[in-house]
Amino acid sequence: MMTKVGYLPEETSSFVGRRAELARLHTALTTRRMTTLIGPGGVGKTRLALRAARAVADRYPDGAWWADLSPLYDDRLLLPTVSDAVGLADHTLRMPVEALCEWLGDKHLLLVLDSAEHLRGPCSHLLAEILTTSIGLTVLVTSRQPLGTRGEHVVEVPPLPVDGAPDALQLFADRLRATDPRAGLDAPGDEAAAAEICRRLEGIPLAIELAAAGIGRHSVAQLATRIGTRFDTRSGTVALAPGGSRLDLLADENVWPRRHRTLRTAIGWSHELCTPLERLLWARLTPLRTDFDAEVAREVCAGGPLTPDEVDRALQGLVAQSVVQRDGDRYRMLDTLREYGRMWLAELGEARAAADRHAGSFLGLARRAHEGWTGPHQVSWYHKVSDTHLDLCAALEHLLAHDVEGAQEMAGRVGFFWACCGHLSEARNYAQRALDAGPAEGPHRTRLQWVLGVAALLQSDFATAEKYGALCTATALYDRDDEGMLGATYLSGLTRLMTGEPAAALEAAGRVLRMTEGVPVDSGHRLRCRLVTVFALTALGRLAESEAAATALRRACERAGEFWTRSYADYQLALIALLQGRPEASATHARAMLAGKHRLRDSFGIALGLDLLAAAIAAQGAGAQAARVYGTGHAYWRMVGHPQRGTPELAPVRERCERQARAAVGDEAYQRAFERGQSDNAEVGLAAALRTELQL
Repeated sequence: MMTKVGYLPEETSSFVGRRAELARLHTALTTRRMTTLIGPGGVGKTRLALRAARAVADRYPDGAWWADLSPLYDDRLLLPTVSDAVGLADHTLRMPVEALCEWLGDKHLLLVLDSAEHLRGPCSHLLAEILTTSIGLTVLVTSRQPLGTRGEHVVEVPPLPVDGAPDALQLFADRLRATDPRAGLDAPGDEAAAAEICRRLEGIPLAIELAAAGIGRHSVAQLATRIGTRFDTRSGTVALAPGGSRLDLLADENVWPRRHRTLRTAIGWSHELCTPLERLLWARLTPLRTDFDAEVAREVCAGGPLTPDEVDRALQGLVAQSVVQRDGDRYRMLDTLREYGRMWLAELGEARAAADRHAGSFLGLARRAHEGWTGPHQVSWYHKVSDTHLDLCAALEHLLAHDVEGAQEMAGRVGFFWACCGHLSEARNYAQRALDAGPAEGPHRTRLQWVLGVAALLQSDFATAEKYGALCTATALYDRDDEGMLGATYLSGLTRLMTGEPAAALEAAGRVLRMTEGVPVDSGHRLRCRLVTVFALTALGRLAESEAAATALRRACERAGEFWTRSYADYQLALIALLQGRPEASATHARAMLAGKHRLRDSFGIALGLDLLAAAIAAQGAGAQAARVYGTGHAYWRMVGHPQRGTPELAPVRERCERQARAAVGDEAYQRAFERGQSDNAEVGLAAALRTELQL
């Protein structure tokens, strides 16, 4: 996904005009620390911000990063969203804003916050914090109104000029050709009619794009005539056509700027061009926060007259009308159009039913992901859970308010995915809220306690992890639940390993594995419990036994299509080989572990693997290469907010690695290579580490 440092969305359509605005914005970004682009919805703030950010991205050694705030329904997800955007997956118990400030503290980067108008207060407070502590940070915001942050430089984005400049007409022609490559303004009078359309629409880009999408059902001249009956801009009013929806005028002129009302009326006109089923789908899609595919659209929107087949047909109709944008097999709706659909949904009296369907769909996704933990699709389930994070959170909020049992089930089923992929705060927060809201017993409650314990363990809160491990053990024994016993033993055993008690971990894991022999060998809990045995044997120095157990575990994972546990089996094989004096084999296993963790987007696992790979490379005499890999490892440790972590036996391995690397190349060369690894883009550094040739 990342072709260079940072992440900016791809531009999927032509960019027209805006030379003066780009020049002003370039000056602002190179002289000001915070700039806010303001203007009504649909005026082109996002496209302008994206083009400007791309133009200056190379000025920032730590990259240009993009956070879309439009899907956020309240401020609770603001900090996690911004943290995700800049690559931070904090694993600590610190306040999230403290972790973000520390992460950004020594970085020189551009952060773009898109669509901040509904979170102006929280955004202003957050930016005040991070701009104070991060002197190398530059921020670009898009919003319908200024945020009011101290030092904010405001740039107003006007509509495209319609008199004496070709920009609006060029946009109309470009979007016309995007809809139909054979279309154009070649017929007599077309260009004049198109110019009149742009003038009537006051140069608002989104309104022009919607009008161009309507050409399939009208000629340019017919379209100009129809628009002319609805827009009377000369008198400063917006006229309703007979029979028009009362949603066309959403507020009086004392509340909404005239141009904003013009856009709303243009959207209303586009709405009227849709068929009744397309309008219904438009409304029912609005609970979706993130990009979606056709299957999700059917799950969330089908019902009544909208059969699954009708959803497919209506979706293509909305794409043709430019209401929904398509990228491959993914779809998305612009926030301004989502707003209109949301109001139409309320007008239809379907808001609660739509939210119920949305929550039900994502509860179903959580169930399928949980069932797919072991199997050939584990990696794709990880990515689905990660990519639909905001929809899962929205569904959980709805279930907490209306279906607590469903919320308990959902938080328990996605919690381990979140914990493994860096969403520790959300995993712990939602699990605790669901636990507090629900009944005092039941299988969903036990799973929530397990998720809470795992999240606490990964945050180094060992007392809480031990508490929930004991609770899960007691419940599983009472319920005679073999799967529950394996899960509880994994949690308790890993806690003992992290606190220096490998013998106790080995004894407990061995006993429970013998007690639960009826559980299938490819059960996720059984595989994880076997992993505790491997870790404990290594920590106790029983390397031959540990190697045999790790090799058998890896084979079992391979047969089951399981990557998460397999990666840690590779990690243990790398550590064992290093301790046995076989650094070449160690490096091979470490790279296999890193490849698996990269597929799962597991920054914590990558950090562990890079430390071990650096040690294996240092043991082969490639000091500078080891130092660079070690530096990249430090960069990943910073991503998760921890100093180097892992089981206690890793500390001497790391110390030996540094001594060997320094001895091979000298202190100065070591330090240069280490700093290069630290400053590399994470993806670049990881790619360099995965190369197998030694640099002696």
